[in-house]
Amino acid sequence: FLSVEPQQPRLYLIETPVRALEKESLAPSSFALSLRKHLGGARLLSVMKDAQDRIARFAFAGYDAVGETRDWTLVAQLTGRAANLLLLDAAGRVVDTLREPRGAGQEIDELYAPPPHSVGERQSIEPLPLRRDQFPTLSAALQDYFAQRESAHVFTARAAALAARLRQAVDKRRKLERNLEQDLDAHGDAATHKRTGDLLLANLANAERVGSRVKLIDYFAEDTPTIEFEIDEHATLQEEAARRFARYAKAKRAAQEIAGRLAALRREIAEIETQRAELEGIIERQDGTALEDFAARLEPRKQSALPGAKRGRAQTKIEQHVPGARRYRSSDGYEILVGRGAKDNDQLTFRVARPHDTWLHAADYPGSHVIVRNHARTSDIPHRTIIEAAQLAAHFSQAKRDAKVAVNYTQRKFIQKPKGAAPGLVRLSSFRTLLVEPRIGVERS
Repeated sequence: FLSVEPQQPRLYLIETPVRALEKESLAPSSFALSLRKHLGGARLLSVMKDAQDRIARFAFAGYDAVGETRDWTLVAQLTGRAANLLLLDAAGRVVDTLREPRGAGQEIDELYAPPPHSVGERQSIEPLPLRRDQFPTLSAALQDYFAQRESAHVFTARAAALAARLRQAVDKRRKLERNLEQDLDAHGDAATHKRTGDLLLANLANAERVGSRVKLIDYFAEDTPTIEFEIDEHATLQEEAARRFARYAKAKRAAQEIAGRLAALRREIAEIETQRAELEGIIERQDGTALEDFAARLEPRKQSALPGAKRGRAQTKIEQHVPGARRYRSSDGYEILVGRGAKDNDQLTFRVARPHDTWLHAADYPGSHVIVRNHARTSDIPHRTIIEAAQLAAHFSQAKRDAKVAVNYTQRKFIQKPKGAAPGLVRLSSFRTLLVEPRIGVERS
């Protein structure tokens, strides 16, 4: 067995049958094909080790295409970072190498020269924590030793990958949690909006108003003090009260929806943190069997959708596979779908999108249809998500090189397809327009 892995180069005899090795073999590399070409049918004459370094030389005698005798040497450098396999001709020139050469005397057509010795002071000597075992041969002992090292390496790499995956899952959910909390704060306190609306109506006869400032009697307080706050100077008190009641209704709906999403999200975070603690225990015990069981349990876990969203079987199937669409996830956790072409745009808008989803498209430019999925029909999609989707619509349009692009957006229910129109052409019965920078500011999902 010969390996020139820089971390653990090695050479020893093994008893594994050739057929078993062939079953585990990968497709031959260019170097393997070169060895087959030059050493196929050759006789191994000797194996020699350099006296001053970890270098073994295999001397071969073979024949070329016209039957002439040719001598070859396969050099196995088991020298750490410079570990390599090199094929030399009879003159000692390098014919081919397994890995990229490092240093002089290693390049193709150069006379071979071993790597320079590392000369310096010995830094430390410590006894190795070895256990005593009995083996029939030194090669068997080496095979057992390196098998354990390989197993430990695989364990460490596997555990690190799982730990990184769980850490990313928590970080992503923590970010979504912060965004939801910010959205909740942005809607304000529903009770305060309602109280202000009630006070405006109760003070229609005695309110003192100067421009955008209004003084009211607070009938809800025990000593009925006079309070002052800012309103729209162009609105009547009735209109301002109606706005406050609308904010109350919106904040109340948002509080109910976001609270449910936050609760589900925090349950997911707690579950993942429990898994992380379990993984840490497995790593501490160095339990390979437990690690594989843990990985098998973790594998079926899919990227969760919006917490609190209600999904049916048909809907879930559509979202798992939307042909012709790019999929993104907004900062608020909403799914954004972006069409790739005219037919895909038609499919996305008229077969995948639902009436309360938000539809976006660059104004007056050919481009992709963009859909923001709204699973909670009673709530509004956060403005930040609308901005991110609009930036995608601008990026995936012919105006992508402009500094700013106008993007139209509306609910899907206000989109119609004119009779006989080409794929991708639509008519909007109602829409709004945003001016955004073309960019991809969200993660692909």
